[in-house]
Amino acid sequence: QVQLVESGGGLVQPGGSLKLSCAASGFTFSSYGMSWYRQAPGKQRELVATITGAGRATAYVDSVKGRFTISRDNAKNTVYLQMNNLKPEDTAVYYCKVTAQPYWGQGTQVTVSS
Repeated sequence: QVQLVESGGGLVQPGGSLKLSCAASGFTFSSYGMSWYRQAPGKQRELVATITGAGRATAYVDSVKGRFTISRDNAKNTVYLQMNNLKPEDTAVYYCKVTAQPYWGQGTQVTVSS
C-alpha cells in the first residue's frame, strides 16, 4: 500500500532554515508528481509547492517563492522541501501528497518562533 512518511519538522527561530523529507513507498515514485501542503491552526490546508515526476518543473505558492525549494531524489523515493528565511506565519503542520491522488502523509510540525 502507499505510504508517505514525513520528517524534519521542529522548532526554529525566525530567519532560520529546515529541510523536510517525505519517504514514499508502495507505488512507482518517479511516475507521479509530488506536493507539499501545510495547515496552520484554524486555517484551511493550502498547497505550498509541487514538483513533476521527473523533477523538471516546480511551482510554489506566492508566499514562499524565493524562500522554499522543492526537490526529489527518485533513486531514494524521497521528496524534500528546503525552507529558508522562515517566518512565524510559516508555522503549520506540513504534509506531503501524491499529486492528483488521495494519498497523504501523517504530517510534520514546523514551528517558527523566537
